Amino acid sequence: MDDDLLSELLAPLRLEGVFHSRWTARAPWGVAGESEDCALIHYVQAGTCTVELPGHDPVRLVAGDLAVFPHGAGHRIADVPGRATVPLTSLLPARPPGAARSVRIDGPGAETTMLCGGLHYDPAAAAPLYRALPPVLVLDWAALAEQPLLAATLAGLAQEWDQAAPGQALVALRAFELVFVLALRAALGSLAPGEPVLRALRHPAVGPALLAVQRRYAEPWTLERLAAEAGMSRSAFAASFRKLIGEAPMRHLTARRMQEAARLLVETPLPHHAIARRVGYRSDVGFHLTFKQWYGTTPGAYRRAGAVQ
Repeated sequence: MDDDLLSELLAPLRLEGVFHSRWTARAPWGVAGESEDCALIHYVQAGTCTVELPGHDPVRLVAGDLAVFPHGAGHRIADVPGRATVPLTSLLPARPPGAARSVRIDGPGAETTMLCGGLHYDPAAAAPLYRALPPVLVLDWAALAEQPLLAATLAGLAQEWDQAAPGQALVALRAFELVFVLALRAALGSLAPGEPVLRALRHPAVGPALLAVQRRYAEPWTLERLAAEAGMSRSAFAASFRKLIGEAPMRHLTARRMQEAARLLVETPLPHHAIARRVGYRSDVGFHLTFKQWYGTTPGAYRRAGAVQ
């Protein structure tokens, strides 16, 4: 795998807040959560549980296993597959970033303890290829043992749960951010060869083109130039790219440019015309129209909304 491309994909992710919780549940139990606009993490400290997602086989988690949901996919989690569930909102009606809660579900059966986090990040900061990640990535206890920094951070989070130390919210945010990035890095390295995102990263032609789009998005790319970067014919490159990434090369380029434009609008005072040049547009009108089509609002309105937040 191209480590440079992997770093480019993960580095822009910036967490804005984390809601974390510790669960102690005795069988029988089951909870169903709707899709959320954040990444999710479940770390099993003790016991076992089963994760079920629509269209996927159940995933069994045991003590020491870590499951990451990059897109916050809706799922069910229970002591056994097929268990009746209650809505997550009935147990945690509000989950504001920066808060922490403890949840206990009583029953006569075996006990499971989990540490869970909902990691809120700016979607505009996520690289376009991030959308191709599977709905859930699992690191079992053996794989986690080979990641000492990740394992130590999770252990530290679990140990500090009952301590009300100064700055705990900030520590939790940074710790979960580290867990998130380290888990994604480790999980990407262990994906099955057939996963689209891994095939794209490892493709000898599409991989370099992806890296060029990620890093050099401001250059005057055309389909012909990207194909040349990949060392392929125009038609063969377009077909391979679409098959692996799920969208046309030029749309992927636009997504990368709009990602960076949104970041610059919120994080810098640069005027719109300067941002347009920074992301590869020679025409202010062309940039304005593309941005509005992409985000459903003008660059100025997007900037004002970001400032208010």
